[in-house]
Amino acid sequence: MASVVEYKGFKAGYHCGYCDSREGKASCGMWAHSMTVQDYQDLIDRGWRRSGKYVYKPIMNQTCCPQYTIRCRPLQFQPSKSHKKVLKKVLKFLAKGEILRRNCEDEPMDSTMEDSVAGDFALINKLDIKCDLKMLSSDLKESLESEEKKKEKNSKTEESNELTHSQAIEDKLGSGEPLHSIKVHMVPKPGKGADLSKPPCRKAKEIRKERKMLKLMQQNPAGEFESFQAQGQPPKAKSNQPKSLEDLIFESLPENASHKLEVRVVRSSPPSSQFKATFQESYQVYKRYQMVIHKDPPDKPTVSQVRLVPVSFEDPEFKSSFSQSFSLYVKYQMAIHQDSPHECGKTQFTRFLCSSPLEAENPPNGPECGYGSFHQQYWLDGKIIAVGVIDILPYCVSSVYLYYDPDYSFLSLGVYSALREIAFTRQLHEKTSQLSYYYMGFYIHSCPKMKYKGQYRPSDLLCPETYVWVPIEQCLPSLENSKYCRFNQDPEAVDEGRSKEPDRVRVFHKKAIMPYGVYKKHQKDPSEEATVLQYANLVGQACSERMLLFRN
Repeated sequence: MASVVEYKGFKAGYHCGYCDSREGKASCGMWAHSMTVQDYQDLIDRGWRRSGKYVYKPIMNQTCCPQYTIRCRPLQFQPSKSHKKVLKKVLKFLAKGEILRRNCEDEPMDSTMEDSVAGDFALINKLDIKCDLKMLSSDLKESLESEEKKKEKNSKTEESNELTHSQAIEDKLGSGEPLHSIKVHMVPKPGKGADLSKPPCRKAKEIRKERKMLKLMQQNPAGEFESFQAQGQPPKAKSNQPKSLEDLIFESLPENASHKLEVRVVRSSPPSSQFKATFQESYQVYKRYQMVIHKDPPDKPTVSQVRLVPVSFEDPEFKSSFSQSFSLYVKYQMAIHQDSPHECGKTQFTRFLCSSPLEAENPPNGPECGYGSFHQQYWLDGKIIAVGVIDILPYCVSSVYLYYDPDYSFLSLGVYSALREIAFTRQLHEKTSQLSYYYMGFYIHSCPKMKYKGQYRPSDLLCPETYVWVPIEQCLPSLENSKYCRFNQDPEAVDEGRSKEPDRVRVFHKKAIMPYGVYKKHQKDPSEEATVLQYANLVGQACSERMLLFRN
């Protein structure tokens, strides 16, 4: 099945949820009726991002808060001290029921994907989607079948020009190792500092070790002492190795642990039976999160309930479990994002967090769960306390959104879930070697709430002009001086995946698939060509030749 998109064009001068500018935001967007995981992978590697079925790309040199795609490299990731503190805090809570609330404010912002809803979702609600999906699907099927017959008849197959993946370039850029600090040794004044005429102080541990060895030398033959040294040293060296992320997350709990935490991955689109059975509980947590944290006034209206058609899950199992999922969503939105009850409607929940354009794919060489959109549910003692919305793509796990029960804010679930998703990416990599990155959405250097994403190292930012990945350490100095930056230092470098042959853009028009070169011969509107060329430049040559651009 080919991706089918409806390009909506350029939109500027609307509200920004990061800096609160009334007219500072600028972006381009398209409605994705369906999309393959490979197409979406290539799009996010060109700075695109999805919010439900709406896929948008900030106009970086015009928008008030430039949003740079950020990815972490999980295979080289080592948890920081603050990450370890969060993991230990969760472990203590599970093992003994300990609640440490005093350090919660020191943790980074919990909601890991705030950028998914800040401003752009409001824009989606105002869009006028021009075609009916069911009609489009049947028309598309006929067109694809007819296209295949033509190919077989002529015995000719054309292969799309694939994008040269930007991962190969990052190795050439280097990692930018920090300079070592210079230590200056000064002689202390008389009466101050250490007495240089006496030997330096030694640690008690070293003194005890030396005494033990002397005692062994006196009591045992030399051969036995050497044997003790040979056998004793390796285990000690091993014990000094830092614990891996998996060791910290999956540390065994006592049999009488106070709590039990289980993480389940369920496919959200198309909805699996597990997803349907837990939908209502998940939704209630989301609703509470939005209203308590975002604190929107109760009378604030929402456009989404009017403009958007809810996703239909009309079956008895879905209806019986809807309230459980919905409760979590509502609780989160009200507590964390301070949304009003009107803004936590079931329509918004299903459209934004459950509906996805990504087609489910289960290739034999892919991960066991397959590719597509999923909900990662965190069950504590049989109750959902958090849900991470993720996309599993050919080269990465992409985090879409996280919502959780505000009663468990003391566990720093935003940080904890990000670490679990990094570990999950490493787990998927074991079977699918090319899946080796964790995408965290957008990094906004000028927004304090978004800067925390740079703490998951090593990580890279996407150059907004050449679409190559650059280590974040090399980007930060430039971002201190300017909101908008070109990270690629080679002035001669260009966007290798740019559209070079716009006439090869695939167009879906009047139940037929055709190249843009054929389509434009029948068009008289001069603005049509500018729109299609803009679309082709933004999605790149490879996607423009694979995806079907709907034109009515």
